[in-house]
Formats: sequence, structure tokens, C-alpha cells
Amino acid sequence: MPRGLVTLPNTISLSRIVLALAFVLVPDAWARVVLIAVAGFTDFMDGWLARHRKTESTAGALIDPLADRVFVFVAISTYLVEGQLTTGQYFLFLTRDIATAVGFLVAKIIPTLRPAVFRARMLGKIVTVFQLIALVTIPILPELTDLMIITIAVVSAASIVDYTIALWRGRTRTTIA
Repeated sequence: MPRGLVTLPNTISLSRIVLALAFVLVPDAWARVVLIAVAGFTDFMDGWLARHRKTESTAGALIDPLADRVFVFVAISTYLVEGQLTTGQYFLFLTRDIATAVGFLVAKIIPTLRPAVFRARMLGKIVTVFQLIALVTIPILPELTDLMIITIAVVSAASIVDYTIALWRGRTRTTIA
């Protein structure tokens, strides 16, 4: 196993995948709220521990956001399957995630963008916070679902612009000889 892969922060990050499975298996809304709270807490703790224990790693930088996306994707997909969201709401909720994935692929395909590094940005973190709030709101206060989805869509649009500008500024130019 590569050094730095099995660390406490990475293990905490990976626990969100187990929490995602539990989310599907537990039908009670309040139990799901607890799972969301635990997932949010682990998202804070893994980064905090990595910084304070000086165990930050490339693996951790990949595992953390991947575990976040898995948890959110599984939770929101569960709500869609259960009929708590429309298909349109589902895709608005995931707008930033879809755009980030497409942007990552484009950055890898276009030669002048290949060296660009995707890093967490404040607007992206704000989208994640709103997503977690929405995951709690949808089953507990369904009358606020539309407002939460619109909020996520607006902040996601701003986040997409922010990521695009950061990627554009961070690209390297190649010259044709």
C-alpha cells in the first residue's frame, strides 16, 4: 500500500462512503439527519487532522472531495428515487458537480490546460454547505425544498464561473515552434 494512503484523515474521509450506504438503508428522516451531520463533521475533521498532524497528502486531496461527492450523490439520488425531488431539482442540485467533472475532463483533454490543478475554492465549499443543508431540509421541511434548490443553483452558477476563471488564469500557454 502506498505510503500516506492509510492515514487517520483518509480513513475518516472514506467513512463517508459507509455513511452513504447507511443513508440508503435507513428510511427514517431523523436518522438520516444524524448521518448528514456525521458526514459534515467528518468532512471538517479529516482536513483539520491532516493539517494539524501534518499528514496532508496527494491521496487525501483526492479522497476527501471524492468521498464528499459520493455521499451527496447517494443521498440526493435516494431522495429522487423516493419521490422527494423532481428530476429537474435533482439536476439543479448537482449542477456544480456535473460542471466540475466536465471541466476536469476538458482540462485533461486540452493540451494547454493539462497542467492546471483543481483546488477547493470558497464558492465550491459554500455550495457544499448549501447541499448539506438541503439534504436535511428536504425530508424535514419539504416546503423549503424549492428555495434550497434555487439557492444551490445560483451559488453553483457563481461557483462554475469562479472555477472557470481560476482554471483560465492557471493554465499554461504553449507556443507553437
